[in-house]
Amino acid sequence: MPKSPAPGTWFADPSHFGRQSRRDFLYAGWAGGVGLTLGQLLQSQSLAAENKGEQPKAKSVIQIYLSGGFAHMDSFDPKPDSPVEYRGNILSTVETSIPGVRFSSHMANTAKVADKMTVVRSMTHSDVDHGRGQHSMFTGYRPSPALVYPSLGSVISNKLGQRGAVPPYVCVPTQGSEYFGSGYLSNAFGPFALGADPARRGFQVRDLNMAPGIDDARFDKRKGWKELVDDHFHRQANDDSLATMNSFYQRAYDMLSSPEAKAAFSLEGEDEATKELYGIGGGQSTSTGPRFMIARRLVEAGVRCVTVTYGAWDTHSFHYRGIERAMPDFDRGFSGLIQDLDQRGLLDSTLVLVTSEFGRTPKINAGGGRDHWPRVFSIVMAGGGIKRGQTFGESDRLAAEPADQPLSVEDYTHTVYHLLGIDGGDYLMSPGDRPQRIVMDGKVVPGLLG
Repeated sequence: MPKSPAPGTWFADPSHFGRQSRRDFLYAGWAGGVGLTLGQLLQSQSLAAENKGEQPKAKSVIQIYLSGGFAHMDSFDPKPDSPVEYRGNILSTVETSIPGVRFSSHMANTAKVADKMTVVRSMTHSDVDHGRGQHSMFTGYRPSPALVYPSLGSVISNKLGQRGAVPPYVCVPTQGSEYFGSGYLSNAFGPFALGADPARRGFQVRDLNMAPGIDDARFDKRKGWKELVDDHFHRQANDDSLATMNSFYQRAYDMLSSPEAKAAFSLEGEDEATKELYGIGGGQSTSTGPRFMIARRLVEAGVRCVTVTYGAWDTHSFHYRGIERAMPDFDRGFSGLIQDLDQRGLLDSTLVLVTSEFGRTPKINAGGGRDHWPRVFSIVMAGGGIKRGQTFGESDRLAAEPADQPLSVEDYTHTVYHLLGIDGGDYLMSPGDRPQRIVMDGKVVPGLLG
């Protein structure tokens, strides 16, 4: 019999061999202009439940997803005294603005603003495949064959609704994981994805502008035709659902004609000093800067959850070659985002999360790479009620296991919802009118709170 590949290696993960399904190409959002999907999306404008008692610390979330599995020992949790086959022989370390805490030298800019964040060095779960790790980290639930659970952004959209003319949940530049979707909830609570990379020249958000050949007069004429059709159906059946859906379409039209909404999805009007913060301009090449800047603009405009995907961190071979450019680019953009939010007075009300589906193996493999490692890895939490200037938890001397204060998926997710004013123990309804807890068995972690 052929030998099974070792868990965590490239060959052991079935997602590396799976063909893309039709679902990979279809996601909730404005897939076809002003049509049914946009109308469904805007159902999330239905009245949001009012928060009772204490006001939530966080009004918005920026969730940064480092796709593929981010190497904790080469970024936020270096182990310079470990054997060379563990620590690698490439990166040095730098002091941070947290006394006694060091980061990898590729994170030199972030090290300067570490006093504005909490670095969790003890995140842990047991799911070694990409899909299972993503489901765990982005929904708060371990994967189930019976049910796909809704993502953080979709729960926020469901529980808190929409502010202003912008969607409550946006993915930049695309929906980077199928588990960023609405799960068992209606597609109405799924994300609106930009469909284009803000770092590309000529960036323009798909479906936010009129189609070629459609001017305001023709647009208004089409709205008039729709009103005639609506009137016909209302005469045939006086159904509340028809009136409700009509209101969603009306809001969709309002959004297309909103200058404020269009401005939120643009990078125009930013001054040179702000661009420099993000590493934009000055002959520098950056992918993160424009993505993180547009995330800030979106939360300024009222978007409740922005998920930004960056990088390809699945470095099973030639690990250090793979991170040599990507990690400094992330470092520039992320440190700029934190500084920009702080200078604008937005950091205290904006929860910023840096996550991945898992970390990388502490020991370098024969191909010069690092494989999948969920047993301990690092995430970053900043703003929105998170304590500033600390590390939470520790890994052991090889960055292989939690040594102190392990943080579970359930406790992490419950804490995030708490900061947003959402009770993680509350229920949502899955198909068949079966109640499901938002988070099962999680609890708020006081040590993360400011």
